[in-house]
Amino acid sequence: MKKKLISALLCAAMVSSMLAGCGGSGSTETPAESAPAAESAPADAAPAADNVAPAGDSAAAAGDGSVYYLNFKPEVDAQWQEIAAAYTSETGVPVKVVTAASGTYEEVLKAEIAGSDAPTLFQINGPVGYNSWKDYCLDLSGSELYNNLSDKGLAVTGDDGGAYGIPYTVEAYGIIYNDAIMQAYFATEGAKAANVDEINNFAKLKEVVEDMTAKKDALGIQGVFASTSLLPGEDWRWQTHLANLPVYYEYKDNNVSDMAAITFKYSDNFKNIFDLYINNSTCAPGLLGSKAVTDSMAEFALGQCAMVQNGNWAWGQVADVDGNAVKEEDIKFMPIYTGVSGEESQGLCIGTENFWCVNKQASEADQKATLDFVNWMISSDAGKDYMVNSLGNAAPFSTFGDAEKPSDPLAKEMYRFMESGKSSVTWNFTTFPSQAFKDDFGAGLLEYCNGNMSWDDVKELVVTRWAEEKSATAQ
Repeated sequence: MKKKLISALLCAAMVSSMLAGCGGSGSTETPAESAPAAESAPADAAPAADNVAPAGDSAAAAGDGSVYYLNFKPEVDAQWQEIAAAYTSETGVPVKVVTAASGTYEEVLKAEIAGSDAPTLFQINGPVGYNSWKDYCLDLSGSELYNNLSDKGLAVTGDDGGAYGIPYTVEAYGIIYNDAIMQAYFATEGAKAANVDEINNFAKLKEVVEDMTAKKDALGIQGVFASTSLLPGEDWRWQTHLANLPVYYEYKDNNVSDMAAITFKYSDNFKNIFDLYINNSTCAPGLLGSKAVTDSMAEFALGQCAMVQNGNWAWGQVADVDGNAVKEEDIKFMPIYTGVSGEESQGLCIGTENFWCVNKQASEADQKATLDFVNWMISSDAGKDYMVNSLGNAAPFSTFGDAEKPSDPLAKEMYRFMESGKSSVTWNFTTFPSQAFKDDFGAGLLEYCNGNMSWDDVKELVVTRWAEEKSATAQ
């Protein structure tokens, strides 16, 4: 059964990928196609070290070292290109930023790290990522970056106590909703809730959503939820973010932070919310293999739906859509409810999988230039402004005051939930065994939507591939 299951998934994924290539998903360009950052100091940059402005404690003199950052998030590529140019202009230190296309970061990092011009600054997603890349991670426990970390327990540490990955933001995700549409629904005859506060568990959410679907024409929407993007490489909201909830609760039951094997005990809870998404959507389940995250965010921004699962980083994606119909004051968060007992006290999923690592195999000059660059990002007025207002980071460093927190509506919602007394769902997907596991899970979800796999088969796939990949990484 297991071999047939995996074989079917591989075939399905190949077909889906070919279809995606024909359809044109609007996905992020590959690193080779990304807008290049300055390879060397611009003509008007300070030519000598005496004229170089300080970065962090002391800037590397122009020509002494350079920075190459391999960026994980396509949605902020333009912002990083601007930051790189600004830093080079200020200090004379060359900074190059390459952005991996969605879902390709690990393979791009493998290719780039082995090259003669390897990244000096890269990302890992937590302990699992560190285990894969520890031979390239510099111990940062003596750095200004680490010393300025508000909660040093957030760092990824090794068995030797060294700090090898430093988080540069805290983020949250949940169900984003358009409050204007929700208020219109609450005013309808026979509405299943009078306000959003009454929606505090899956049973009530399901009741409201299905009633909204019945009234979608009157509400002027095409569906309650935006399309569930299952285009290969675009399915991370489900095989990673949504999958975090059942794993979180299974870990919690076992009082652990990782497991070599899971039973997928909360499989039915995952199915509860996933079915609600796909059956009350702007798009029929069988068409979801052609949908990208940008498609679903555009649907939400244009007012074609009332809800979408995503994180606080999505505000820029909504605000930048031409014809955006969602007012800033109407964009809100609610937790992802799945039917787990006691979820009335559950908050948003809050954590990070964004850890900076400095390449310890880079030259000393490049390591110093890279540390100066990240220190500038968290200490200088210009760097902090970019961190908060361009990148939307809720930076966990003592160098940021209250007035330097992000002010976009979803960041405000994140802070509201953090201060509400609700229990945040921690980000346990940083312990997921591998990208291969997540890709296979996503492929299984697509086949479930297409009617080619039963939910029991999806559950078996998750349990089997988790154990296989955990075993492989342990060897």
